[in-house]
Amino acid sequence: MNMLSITLPDGSVREVPPGSTPADIAAAIGPGLAKAAIAARVDGELRDINRPFEGSSHLALVTNRDEADALELARHDYAHVLAEAVQALFPGTQITFGPATDDGFYYDFAAPADRGPFTEEDLPAIEAKMREIIAADEPLIREVWSRADLIDRWTKQGETFKAEWAAELPEGEELTVYRAGKGEDAWLDMCRGPHLASTGKLDPQAFKLTRVSGAYWRGDQKNAMLSRIYGTGWLNKKQLDAHLTMLEEAAKRDHRKIGQEMDLFHLQAEAHGSVFWHPKGYMIWRQLEAYMRRRLDAAGYDEVKTPQVMDARQWEKSGHWGKYRENMFVIPDEVPNIEDEGALVSDDADWMALKPMNCPAHVLIFRQGIKSYRDLPIRMAEFGCCHRNEPHGALHGIMRVRQFTQDDAHIFVREDQLVDEVAKFIDLLDSVYRDLGFTDYAVKLALRPEKRFGDDAMWDKSEDELRRAVMASNLPQTIKDGFEELEGEGAFYAPKLEFHLTDAIGRTWQVGTIQSDRVLPDRLDASYIGEDGERHRPVMLHRAILGTFERFLGILIEHHAGRFPLWLSPVQAVVATIVSDADDYAEEVRAKLAAAGLRVETDLRNEKINYKVREHSLAKVPAMLVVGKREAEEGTVAVRRLGSQGQEIVKLDEIIARLVEEAKAPDLA
Repeated sequence: MNMLSITLPDGSVREVPPGSTPADIAAAIGPGLAKAAIAARVDGELRDINRPFEGSSHLALVTNRDEADALELARHDYAHVLAEAVQALFPGTQITFGPATDDGFYYDFAAPADRGPFTEEDLPAIEAKMREIIAADEPLIREVWSRADLIDRWTKQGETFKAEWAAELPEGEELTVYRAGKGEDAWLDMCRGPHLASTGKLDPQAFKLTRVSGAYWRGDQKNAMLSRIYGTGWLNKKQLDAHLTMLEEAAKRDHRKIGQEMDLFHLQAEAHGSVFWHPKGYMIWRQLEAYMRRRLDAAGYDEVKTPQVMDARQWEKSGHWGKYRENMFVIPDEVPNIEDEGALVSDDADWMALKPMNCPAHVLIFRQGIKSYRDLPIRMAEFGCCHRNEPHGALHGIMRVRQFTQDDAHIFVREDQLVDEVAKFIDLLDSVYRDLGFTDYAVKLALRPEKRFGDDAMWDKSEDELRRAVMASNLPQTIKDGFEELEGEGAFYAPKLEFHLTDAIGRTWQVGTIQSDRVLPDRLDASYIGEDGERHRPVMLHRAILGTFERFLGILIEHHAGRFPLWLSPVQAVVATIVSDADDYAEEVRAKLAAAGLRVETDLRNEKINYKVREHSLAKVPAMLVVGKREAEEGTVAVRRLGSQGQEIVKLDEIIARLVEEAKAPDLA
């Protein structure tokens, strides 16, 4: 018998007969590991613990200590248990797909014809059934089926969505299903896996179904509307409880709720995915934009402004038309026909598109005039308004929109300048994040995707340059130590560094990015004259610090729970009167604060002062200056700070000086 050689992480090798599984190796090492092992990485691929080896391999056993893998497995299994529970409770329900998510799972269902879509009232019964299935400890068995057999099975069971999907999978692709339990009647689902060994490996107290929404089959609004049931799933109840507490806090901080309370912005159906900024909200925007403009000016960037609409032929040259067209708003380059019943647009109309990004236009600016190697680096910045045709169901407040403004820039560099220029950008980004209150963030390198432009040598070079730039930067060592690499997540034209912020309640947000791109300058024929007198291609660095203003402002609202630092607050102080006799003095105080450059309002209403204090506290005004007869006579104000129960009597000139100092933007302080 030819034995298989299984190499363990410590370098030791175990010889096992064909048909052996990772579970067998775990059992041979010891009973403790046999109990703890939940899956395996075989030659780097995450697999079922009971799946036989297919040859000599490298093996790493996975336990709950490998939290990322363990959570992915558990959430995938919770999704399957959810689907089994729903079909058991509601015969005639069709199943579609149910992936793991960042904090849980969901599954899409077509409800039986004799009932309406699922609602949140159904969730308690479904949760109870899920716990029954977990308690039954059903084995999860991987099987390989032929395409014809699988289509036949789904068709006979009335699973039209699954049958449709199976029929479209490539010929020759291995099709796997997982059976929950033993026997022909055991519940099964089409799935690549991997899964835990049985449903009993899940903690029945570590999940919760959270909500129900509508979702179109395959994300296409022309298709059937399904019921999507969401849940959150964890390894134990302690993790679940911590997550639910975080969700409660997140609900209090929801930017849509705070935006309404503070009168910052609104959204409405007449402009899906676009934001109506109110004066107070736009004041925050203006302060942030002014801060970013000063930082870019100091860092040697030149600000530009480029067209909103460009010819489709330009997008074809850049590669975006082929790779990105479904996300672009396309318009005809002709006057629409409104005179008769003929076609609105003729068949031979040229097409244009609203720009989804700024980069091709920046290359066109770079190409104006001859550039020398001495001119580089050229740092070209734009607060560019862009449009992307996001599906209605994907839109979320101001976090995910169709019209947005990027703090965008492109840096054109020589090959020998690239690493140093990326490191300088990282240092600028780090300083900006710290100014804005984010000291905790992670840096990740997104590596080449399967579908991409350029050869492997180019990608090897580009990825290595970004790695070296991170290490050459002045980032804190703790951030460098946490540096990660993400397989297959780069853009189609370039690898990229991603910067993931952690907010006040522990959530992470991918915000900043920088990409080194050798493809677009070549496609759009950008060049400079080198020291040798020959034409050379620059490398183009695509970079952003905030990402988009809309999303970043949403993050700031939730991070600060609306209690912005004084320099960002739309109203920095309110002067409120105790009695009407102090109205004239209140107006004098307001005028002096405004003359000092502070954003201030008065509240002269005939209301009790405690009512005024409460109302302006809900509006998150950082400072209230309360005045009455005594303050008017003495030239003082009673200062109440947001979140403080006490007050301080201060001379007017003194509080103005204090507030002016506190209200300075971080780069001006």
